[in-house]
Amino acid sequence: MVRLLVALAILGASAAVAIGLEPRLGLDLRGGTQIVLEAQDTPNAKADGAATDKTLEVLRHRVDALGVAEPSLARSGENRIVVELPGLQDPAEAAEVIGRTAQLSFHPVANQAGEGVTETVDEDGAPLLMGPSALTGEGVKDASAGTDPAHGPGWYVTVDFTGPGGAAWQRLTGEAACAPPGDPARRVAIVLDESVISSPQVDPGVGCGAGIAGGTTQITGQFTSESARDLAALVEGGALPLPVEIVEQRTVGPTLGAEALDASWKAALLGVTITALFIVLVYRLVGLMATVALAGYALISYAALVALGATLTLPGLAGFVLAIGMAVDANVLVFERAREELADGAGSLRGGLTQGFGKAWSAILDANVTTLLAAGLLFFLASGPVRGFGVSLTIGVLASMVSALLVTRVLAEWVVSRRAVQRHPAASGLAATGRVRDWLERRRPDVMTRRRLWLVLILRR
Repeated sequence: MVRLLVALAILGASAAVAIGLEPRLGLDLRGGTQIVLEAQDTPNAKADGAATDKTLEVLRHRVDALGVAEPSLARSGENRIVVELPGLQDPAEAAEVIGRTAQLSFHPVANQAGEGVTETVDEDGAPLLMGPSALTGEGVKDASAGTDPAHGPGWYVTVDFTGPGGAAWQRLTGEAACAPPGDPARRVAIVLDESVISSPQVDPGVGCGAGIAGGTTQITGQFTSESARDLAALVEGGALPLPVEIVEQRTVGPTLGAEALDASWKAALLGVTITALFIVLVYRLVGLMATVALAGYALISYAALVALGATLTLPGLAGFVLAIGMAVDANVLVFERAREELADGAGSLRGGLTQGFGKAWSAILDANVTTLLAAGLLFFLASGPVRGFGVSLTIGVLASMVSALLVTRVLAEWVVSRRAVQRHPAASGLAATGRVRDWLERRRPDVMTRRRLWLVLILRR
């Protein structure tokens, strides 16, 4: 009764989760864009694992600003980063925003050449004399795109500074305000990746030396909604600790993803069906109960993946299907041990089955622990889809143990306790040891007498 109540509670909770939550589909099932970036060494920094991790965190801010649902970023090796953007079908846009170095700086504008003054062009292509940087992107706290119909249809980017950044901005604009209106020196150049993106003139209402206080400002220019949002994402994300180079880029269409998902479910259904036919054919009624428990395994595994927020990928589904074999393997061990106990005079079908579950436990535990160790190594040492395979395999193995040792036991003990089955024990599938086993017992083949032959055949392959 206790096992029955626990099994019903687990299955009920799993059904509620499976119905109430939507699964997260990975790039290969939903479609989208994958970009592989490689961090590059600089004179001041080496592209090792630690520096690449810092670069990954900056990229994560940029990806979040793209508005992509459930993006995935992971380091691969020492200096590569795999970015997966499900649902995004424009890789050029993603690559433009993600791959830029985003070195942001604010410069005074000079009205004549001099020491430290650089000749460049402004956002309109007109000549501009620019002084050395007075403030970098490290002084920026936040950035957002916006528009104000009261001041025209154009877009702008609002920049919020940190405490020291706000003070530097106030000094910079205070010095610029000392120049008369219309003088180039009253402008401030905002530079992104060595290109002037905006060079606004300080408002005439700002007094000399007072500057713009409050720790915030607006970058104006000929922005569209997309370019303003992209710029805000770059400014807010900050500069990349290391420059990155795009080494691989691919797009998976939603149609291809849907076909992959459809093929995966068909493979899972076919695997369950063939396994069910086999176990019912060999173990009859208790095999049928194990098949019903397999449906419980599928429900528990799916609910656990959804509840943990795991992203379903093709390798993940492969781990899910593979664990079906683990569930059946445990049932085979139990039923074969129960057959042995009944052949040795265990008594009733119920008694033999109970001893089968008890004495097969150590073998089941050994098999599942070794699989869990392998899955753990995949999770901690691998990345990307291989890591997802490790997660789904772990969940599948744990669910298979619940299915085989709890759900199957409740159902099998119930069915062998029926009077009709007790009157016809052969129908249970446990009363006889089976034809293959009987043949092996009679013939007792000694495989090891030809061990050299088998070894030679294996080596030749």
